[in-house]
Parts: sequence; C-alpha cells; structure tokens
Amino acid sequence: MQRATKSPTRRATTLGAACLLALTAAAAPALAAEWTVSITNATNGTYFTPFVVAAHGDHTDVFDVGRPASLDVQRVAECGDIGGVVDSLTAAHADLDVNPAGGRLAPGMTTTAVLNPAPWQDRLSVIAMLIPTNDGFVGLDAIEVPKVPGTYTYAVNGYDAGTEANDEVLDTSGCAPGMPGIPGDPTGLAGTGGTGVATADYNTYVHIHPGVVGDLDSDGGPSDLDASVHDWNNPVGYVTVTVRPGHRRHH
Repeated sequence: MQRATKSPTRRATTLGAACLLALTAAAAPALAAEWTVSITNATNGTYFTPFVVAAHGDHTDVFDVGRPASLDVQRVAECGDIGGVVDSLTAAHADLDVNPAGGRLAPGMTTTAVLNPAPWQDRLSVIAMLIPTNDGFVGLDAIEVPKVPGTYTYAVNGYDAGTEANDEVLDTSGCAPGMPGIPGDPTGLAGTGGTGVATADYNTYVHIHPGVVGDLDSDGGPSDLDASVHDWNNPVGYVTVTVRPGHRRHH
C-alpha cells in the first residue's frame, strides 16, 4: 500500500497563512482601557489641594513609605505645588489628569478624572496636599489596577512627608519647602496665637500621618487648628476606579 504524503504546495500554503495571521496580529493596534477615577474627600474639615491622577508603568513611583520624600513630594506636602510631580510623571510617559476638581476638593465632595492608559500603564497614582496641615498629603502610589472590566474601590490614607514639624501654626505669609507653618485654612475656622504642637518631626521618612491634635482655644493654646473641626483619622478618602474596554490605540 502506498503511504499518503502531504503536498508540498499545501504545506507551503498553510505556513504562509499562519505567518500572515501572526503578522496581522503583531501589526494590530493595542487595545487601551478607559479608567474613570472618582475621588471622594471623606474628612470633616480638611481640603485636598489640586491633585494629580496618573496611570503609569510598574517602574515609576510617586512616593515610597519608609523612605525620604523627594523634593517633588515635599513641594506637594508643604505647599500644594504639584508642578514637579507632573513634570516627573510626564517624563515617565504617564497618562495624566491634572487638577480634575478645578481647584481644591472640599470635605464630602467627589470629583472624577478620566484616563486612557496604554496596556503597559497598569499602575495608578494619586497625590495632593492635605490642608490645613504642615506637610500632610493624600496619596495612592502605584496601585495595580485589574485589567478585567469592573469597579474597584481603594481607601486612601493621609501621609506625613517627614519634612516639617507638625507645629499646627498658621503662616499665610507664603510657602516654600523647608519653611515652617501651615500656608492657610480654607475653612476659615482656624484660630491664632498657637505656640506650636511639635518642634520636630522625629520620623523623617514618609509615614502614616498621625492626624491633627488641635485645641479648643481660638486665641492661643498650642495649635491654631480647631480640634472639633480639623481633626481627622485615616482613611481620608476613597478612590473608585471603573475599568472599561477602550479604543484602539495606534503606535
């Protein structure tokens, strides 16, 4: 009996089709997701300054708990200046939504950012100053967002940059990194004449913020902050990410 053999012509046709499919798949534009990022301020009397929302890769960090704050993070935490963080994330090719609230985010309020990250941008970071504080900030650092469409909620902590003593004394004369004092109180309910709660920050690394001490003396006492208004505990807010299939992104 003669054994059947594959036709060389047919084999070549099959290989050619497989190669064509592989080349077509490689040439197809990547499917980018869409993230709707809702941020809620859950405090009683603390505002979030204009903040940055970013999608980026796993080699980028905005801050690291247990390590010294960068100058960019110090500027956010002490003065609400997000310019340096924006520049650094832009250089890292992050997808950004800057100041989605159009200013400060008041207690109890929610704002929404929209990102269209590339497939490699699977990390989410958020940062803004907590005001009134000396060097407190609200943040998420490089949280991995699932690729599966759905809604995901994250509790957001308040952090201390470790760069300034928490004296809780208002100083509205200006703001520069390294200068003591709180640059303002959006509630308008702070007092005056505070002698200072702390003279040093003994943990000089980024750490969980201990919260506000405050007092009930509007004309003196150790703090200018009102304990009945400005005191807060973690978490200070919530971030909800809704992941949806996005559009085709061409390279």
